[in-house]
Amino acid sequence: MNPTNHQTPTPGITVDGTGLLCVTLLPHLRKEIDDAEPGTVVHVIATDPAAPRDLPAWCHMTGHHYLGPVHGDEQPVYALQLAADALSTRADAPWHPSTP
Repeated sequence: MNPTNHQTPTPGITVDGTGLLCVTLLPHLRKEIDDAEPGTVVHVIATDPAAPRDLPAWCHMTGHHYLGPVHGDEQPVYALQLAADALSTRADAPWHPSTP
């Protein structure tokens, strides 16, 4: 599914990042998806104006699939799908790869 598609699958996980800047949202998101199965669709509520750039960039870096904005919600919601071969990131800094 590409970011311009207006249909997104039903989420298995919803992460509420209302009021969080992405620098705080991404560690919260990482913690919420840590034990989730590959293929799980995640909806992220993100009010940070940088989220439309930061979430796709984080997905690109980690290997998760960015599905795009979810239309029809009152709050800004973005969808992603967890990848089986996603890059592991640091718990305290999910924009950096974890070291083995």
